[in-house]
Amino acid sequence: MAVQRRDPMALAGRPCAVACSLELVGERWALVIIREVMFGNHRFTQIAHNTGAPRDRLAARLRTLVEEGILERRLIEEGARHEGYFLTEAGEDLRPVIRTLLAWGDKWAVTTTPLRVYHRDHELALRTHCATCGEAVDDADLHEEMLAPGWDMQGRVTTAMP
Repeated sequence: MAVQRRDPMALAGRPCAVACSLELVGERWALVIIREVMFGNHRFTQIAHNTGAPRDRLAARLRTLVEEGILERRLIEEGARHEGYFLTEAGEDLRPVIRTLLAWGDKWAVTTTPLRVYHRDHELALRTHCATCGEAVDDADLHEEMLAPGWDMQGRVTTAMP
């Protein structure tokens, strides 16, 4: 199932992919559910135990994430009767988002680091690189271009009254 895309012009406020993304994964428990599936926990009971989510809320979030095309249900192993939750292509594309939130949380949200991620033989240090040219991204090298009609970077464009 494909992700149900949103029309950014239909949201209140600035048309924005961030706002549309949060419509999909910004509800409480959604990203920690995705984290658990990333960690290889596919069964409902594993996800419930590791997130601490109330079972009714967890069931509702899982159903929504499946309906939205971020997770899919499938057999855990060939010949098994038990289904589990797995990331779709859209869900897989959330891996760097989860890693970035983890790094941000280690720096700003927790008193002690509860999990460490390693890249080969060293602790992972995230840095964004441009996939087109390979350069490390520096905010000083970026600029934004507002494409939504009636908006610029300061907000909604209003026409002066005569």
